[in-house]
Amino acid sequence: MTRLRPPLAALLLFLAGSAATAATPPAVPTLKVTTLDGAEFDLAQHRGHWVVVNFWATWCAPCLKEIPDLSEFDRSRDDVSVIGLAFEEIEPAELKAFVAKHPASYPIALVDVYDPPADFEVPRGLPTTWLIAPDGTVAGRFLGPVTGAQLARAIDARKD
Repeated sequence: MTRLRPPLAALLLFLAGSAATAATPPAVPTLKVTTLDGAEFDLAQHRGHWVVVNFWATWCAPCLKEIPDLSEFDRSRDDVSVIGLAFEEIEPAELKAFVAKHPASYPIALVDVYDPPADFEVPRGLPTTWLIAPDGTVAGRFLGPVTGAQLARAIDARKD
């Protein structure tokens, strides 16, 4: 049995404790954004459904690869809503033109990289996807590409 030396064990406990408190989102995050089509998306209005909050960017190849799969997942599940948050410095007209060429079945909103949604951690990489449970709590977070199958497994695991 390996024992940690006291200074190392104390350091690890300190780091684990500070990481848990520094980056912990609220139990029930809020999100209100205006989508590219001018509609208001309010996370609170989606209670009773699963919500996929996907941070992405036009220059991010894995993000673009996700769009068709997330669109299919969004269309195939009545219990799920998807919102795409474009996390980059881009003009709204440029983003609209991009989305016209790379359509998604779900709404897209442009968020300010200097003032991102307060209740979500600033993405450490893109894509970053949050899964919000029907009760409004955070059910999961995925750093990197995610598939509809992975999201379905995460939802099924929470239902058990």
